[in-house]
Amino acid sequence: MSEEKSLNTFEKYLAVWVAACMAAGLILSQTMPGISTALNAWQIRGISVPIGICLFLMMYPAVLNLQISELRKLMRNPKPIFLTIFSNWIIAPIVTVLLARYFLVGYNQLIVSLILLGSSPCTAMVLIWGSLADGNQEQNVINTSLNTVTIMILYAPIVTLLTGIQNIPIDRGLLALSVIVFIGFPMLVGYISKKYLTESKGETWFNETYKPIIGKVSMVALLTTLIVLFSLNGDVLLNNPGLMVKVSTPLILGFVIVVGFNLLATKILGLAYREAIISVIIGSSSHFEIAIATAISLYGVGSQAALGTTMGLFWEVPIMLGLVQIGKWLDARGFWDK
Repeated sequence: MSEEKSLNTFEKYLAVWVAACMAAGLILSQTMPGISTALNAWQIRGISVPIGICLFLMMYPAVLNLQISELRKLMRNPKPIFLTIFSNWIIAPIVTVLLARYFLVGYNQLIVSLILLGSSPCTAMVLIWGSLADGNQEQNVINTSLNTVTIMILYAPIVTLLTGIQNIPIDRGLLALSVIVFIGFPMLVGYISKKYLTESKGETWFNETYKPIIGKVSMVALLTTLIVLFSLNGDVLLNNPGLMVKVSTPLILGFVIVVGFNLLATKILGLAYREAIISVIIGSSSHFEIAIATAISLYGVGSQAALGTTMGLFWEVPIMLGLVQIGKWLDARGFWDK
């Protein structure tokens, strides 16, 4: 009971921990620049090892929730599932590109940063947001399982297509390598370890002992990732306040438009709250960790692309936490069907 209460207390103040870690990263970048330099220098073939480790620790627990068997339940209640697919892979990328073309003319790296964010549906943090919102966690697992599979297949082609439409050249080989390292490797390790542990220890031990422990590691990894990312990108953030404002405008507008679309769509489709809020959260969020890591791989730490994707992270966390409260407020006023 005390553990559950402690977890709820932690979740209740998640925004505080997130803000503290962002601030800690910025402070480290200015007071101990040697740490940022050392972290940035630790690369293999252009891939940041520190970020790779942090992303692995975040992605691995999400992959443990990947349940192929859950995908068989798609047709039980397909409307919320297909809504999130449509929002993630059609609405969000189109809205992102249109806003980038209007607000970021002449800033190719910032345009790429928005494309990287808009083309990467979330597979990890939505499990936390969905839990905070008291949403349908079975649907959440189905959606995240589906996103985990589709992002591996669609991320690189969509990014390549959208940057090509904008006539912005990118290193396709490095983009593909980023997908393999940051998405494919955690998926492979997660699949192998899950198969081995369930066969050797049993599903009960895996679900009731191993996954809860690893789940806590995921949260620690998130906060550590924030410190690492903001320490690496501290200079570019603090030295370019104008660019921060410039890229924030389409980012915030994009969230407003996509969230508004999903709220309206769930209302029109007649979804109940617990299904609707999961659809809104998943359909409106991005896999900012993958986007940031890919931006740094393509353009380097301190680049405008790194700044743009990091600002995506900066805005998404409070917006998603706010969306949890907005969803509960709308539900209390009868916005969705019961």
